[in-house]
Amino acid sequence: FRSRREARAVAPGTTVTHAPSMPRPAASRMVFHNGIVVLPDRVLENAFVECAGGRIRRIGRGRPPRGGELVDARGGYITPGFVDIHVHGGDGADFMDGDPAAVRTACRAHARHGTTTIFPTTTTGAPARITAMLRACAEVKQAGSTADGARIEGVHFYGPYFAPDKVGCHPAEGRRDPDAREYRRHFATGVIRIATCAAELPGAEAFYRAARRLGCLVTCGHSNATWAEMARAYRAGMRHVDHFWCAMSSVASLRQRCGTPMQASMEQFVLARPEMSTEVIADGHHLSPELLEFAWRQLGPRRLCLVTDANRALDQPPGRYRFGCAEDGEWIESDGKVGFVPGGGALASSVVGLDTMVRNMARLTPAPLADVVRMASLTPAERAGIAAETGSLEKGKRADLLVLDRRLRVRRVFIGGAEFAG
Repeated sequence: FRSRREARAVAPGTTVTHAPSMPRPAASRMVFHNGIVVLPDRVLENAFVECAGGRIRRIGRGRPPRGGELVDARGGYITPGFVDIHVHGGDGADFMDGDPAAVRTACRAHARHGTTTIFPTTTTGAPARITAMLRACAEVKQAGSTADGARIEGVHFYGPYFAPDKVGCHPAEGRRDPDAREYRRHFATGVIRIATCAAELPGAEAFYRAARRLGCLVTCGHSNATWAEMARAYRAGMRHVDHFWCAMSSVASLRQRCGTPMQASMEQFVLARPEMSTEVIADGHHLSPELLEFAWRQLGPRRLCLVTDANRALDQPPGRYRFGCAEDGEWIESDGKVGFVPGGGALASSVVGLDTMVRNMARLTPAPLADVVRMASLTPAERAGIAAETGSLEKGKRADLLVLDRRLRVRRVFIGGAEFAG
């Protein structure tokens, strides 16, 4: 795969184009061997994974079975492919560009970083922008080609229903309260699998109920909600909070909004309710190691997801980039490590892939590797309702596998048993 150092060897702010390579077709039978197999609750030394017809057939230890194509992990790790439920773009493209070519560019970028299943995520924006994004993602999803990179399982309808004081780096003019006619039209496309709305907005509970009826993962994000507002959202079907500690209420922010007595916030509600899940951006810039460890200890690997929240600056050199549509998105800056709002210093999304999140979580916290990989694969798959098909190395699931070296760097990527060439 192309290194980030190579990607930066151009003038700052210049978009680097990575030409797609043709994938290797899925072998009728493959055996991944000479590696450490990472399962949801443990690791298996000297193990193998046998696949056939694009599915996992069995997992064992010791000498690999004969026949078929051998994939040598060279002493590294054999893991499930990563699942990203919150991601905006990469490699110079944003899903809100509303163009199938941009969608493919971003999906290929994230596949190079180990993501085999992806949920392209909207920003705030005009209804026409969101409609174009949904159409472009549906087209690429229907094509279902390994050459297109990470497989689209659905769209995360994230913007535009944010609280006015929690818009963050998203285009403020594209923010609005829930509009039933608008979101019903978007839901009717059938491509939305995750749906976000700030809990305190008028019409939020109706939005949640509509999304729940469709089987979506229903989430609250970019919100300054109180415990009471979260409780009403919970009764309407909300079960997840976007990027913990980022663009969300706190006891301090609610004192400014509600005065005294001080109010419990989204943080306390998530920690207190075992049915709730959340996600962290483990890029080393959004959250400290102590917060990452706290989230893992308090929530555990079954309730905590790793996400990228990555923008188009992923795999691009430092410079200025549009967040959202290339035509009218907000300007952000990237230093090659994280995105931030020009002049103010506020963070604006990440610029690294899920492989970096996994490495950081393993390096910066005491979480065992099985927990770390689970948070990047099975847990988001469970929350998004796709765990029967992907997210872990189990018999019958799709052969979405990664070969990582001992430093957890991506060496090979397989999507449905076909190797993604990058």
